[in-house]
Amino acid sequence: MLKPPVRVAIAGALGRMGREMASAVHGDARLALAARFHRPGSIGEGLVSRDEALAVADLVIDFTTPAASANLASICAERGGPALVIGSTGFDADELAVIADAAKTIAIVRSGSFSLGLNMLVGLVEQAARALDPDDWDVEIVEAHHRHKVDAPSGTALMLGHAIAGGRGIDLDTVARLARDGVIGARPPGEIGFAVLRGGSIIGEHSVSFCAEGETLTLSHAAGDRVMFARGAIAAALWVAGRPPGEYDMRDVLGFNAS
Repeated sequence: MLKPPVRVAIAGALGRMGREMASAVHGDARLALAARFHRPGSIGEGLVSRDEALAVADLVIDFTTPAASANLASICAERGGPALVIGSTGFDADELAVIADAAKTIAIVRSGSFSLGLNMLVGLVEQAARALDPDDWDVEIVEAHHRHKVDAPSGTALMLGHAIAGGRGIDLDTVARLARDGVIGARPPGEIGFAVLRGGSIIGEHSVSFCAEGETLTLSHAAGDRVMFARGAIAAALWVAGRPPGEYDMRDVLGFNAS
């Protein structure tokens, strides 16, 4: 790992999370805010070009869009660095493949959520899914976010879905029900359902319900402030700086995946 202060560049600096991250980095003595950049042509005090930012940073914190994050990962890999902390969500298979390829050359932490509490929820959900028979226990994931969120289900909801599927030893794509409409028939055993709410200024709420005959177990998490995401991203930045190439997640950062 690198000795502090770790030089951090912020991608998407004019976005909500970009501004939150800049403030959090500036207030942490272990980090140095080396540069802020946004999409080409953007105007803002202190902004530099992407190439200028990459030249002075040990790592980049990126909460932008899937396409922009995948492109940034590819460019960083071509340069041999810097490392990346990626908080964008809604990636398609091609974009994930680009990031996985970049991780052969640079260290990347990518997560659908940087919340400590949420990542604890993921672990608990996986344990419950492993213990409860899918023939007896139906699973529904419900997520709610603000009106401006563009992807659905959220990256966090999908992360929960993958945790449930992993606990059951199956592929999420084979059992996910992302929407229901019309006369769809009885629910098949083992299905993992998703429900999405969008409205107002909800930062992020996620719940997972395991429903059996006569009882329901619900595990949930609610985000009260985006500061918690910034706090988790800083933990990821401090952890990944100087790490060998690879694609990591918050469970690595928190030591859950330690052998």
